[in-house]
Amino acid sequence: MSWIRSISPPGARWLCGLRAAGALTALATLGACVPMPTAQVPFPVGRAQLVLPPGEWVDLGRTDQFLPLLPELGATVPLQTRSVGLRGSNQQWLALLQVQTNSTNSPRPHTLWTDDCPQQQGVLVEDATAVKTATGTLTSAVRIDCLRFKRAADYEGWLGKNDPLLAQWLTRHYATPSQTYSHLHYRYATEGGAFAEITAVVDQRLLRPPTHNNQEFLQAGRPAQAWIHAVAHAVRQSTAMLDGQLVLPPFPIAPPH
Repeated sequence: MSWIRSISPPGARWLCGLRAAGALTALATLGACVPMPTAQVPFPVGRAQLVLPPGEWVDLGRTDQFLPLLPELGATVPLQTRSVGLRGSNQQWLALLQVQTNSTNSPRPHTLWTDDCPQQQGVLVEDATAVKTATGTLTSAVRIDCLRFKRAADYEGWLGKNDPLLAQWLTRHYATPSQTYSHLHYRYATEGGAFAEITAVVDQRLLRPPTHNNQEFLQAGRPAQAWIHAVAHAVRQSTAMLDGQLVLPPFPIAPPH
């Protein structure tokens, strides 16, 4: 659980994070799965305009969250989440993306954030706000920049243990990839109140090429690393644009046939 605190008015605190489901009032507008056009047409997600890579993308629904702002009775921070899935040539699920942003461009006061980005064995974790000092590691109170990547998220039930809400969502929508998949979670927030988050479950065949020798095996992780950093860059850029355009990079490996 992470907290957002606004210093205007003094003492106000916002509960932040979709994972804190008990503190959220969610209005789901989930409908029938509708294939999305393969052309790169901006797709609205709150204040953002999501541009997806080419492929047979399916709209899996939108959810509006209202995060309470305390101690002001009835005050909320609106966010919106859009879920989309990518199907392969045999209609199998290859990827699931959930993108969350501010619902509007309404300006915010100077905002302090406290959000942990903990290290975890077997997970690539990068906290771009962290600064090492003689007494320890300090993180920013005015922004979040946390990237987490698990290469084999289906191994030993990792996803269910570490992101149970997403695992349950995938089960309900029959959207779990049938092959080994990776998990990406990137969260970014600024002092001015901008917030953007992306969660991705991706068939490893889109991120990791086949290997035939030791040299290829040692280099096989490079495409995925380049892709996750390109995703993070796209998210950061989108928060600085008036139209919020969020252009996701294509997967490094062509979809299997």
